[in-house]
Amino acid sequence: MAAPESVPRLCQVVLDGTDIRALAEFYRSLLGLVYRPGDEPPTDGSPDERGRDWLVLRHPEGGTQLAFQQVDRLPEATWPEHDVPQQLHLDLTVGSVAELAVQHERVLRLGGRLRFDRSDDPDEPLRVYADPAGHPFCVFVG
Repeated sequence: MAAPESVPRLCQVVLDGTDIRALAEFYRSLLGLVYRPGDEPPTDGSPDERGRDWLVLRHPEGGTQLAFQQVDRLPEATWPEHDVPQQLHLDLTVGSVAELAVQHERVLRLGGRLRFDRSDDPDEPLRVYADPAGHPFCVFVG
């Protein structure tokens, strides 16, 4: 019997941003993630060297990470218009329409912006948001 083919493992999704510390903080708060050791923001007033280049967030129980790469310029996706395509988006799920409503308030409080609302769809209630850097992401009942 032949050995199964080796395949790479998805390690992380990387988002570009012009202020990656703020972007990482948004997703850390929204998703309950933690910084990779050494990537935490400095608490002693020293310069945030890591926050000027590359940061990684992890789930406390492991799995795929979310990373952030500093860029000088980032055109914001214009979805649902097609002038600047989204190229990638994150899908986040919740268990009920009630939880969708709770997460809607959290997303807005944390700095996300509503781009599309289909929360009343009986088959797949969802909302599409832009994070503080303009990356689209969905929260839907799955």
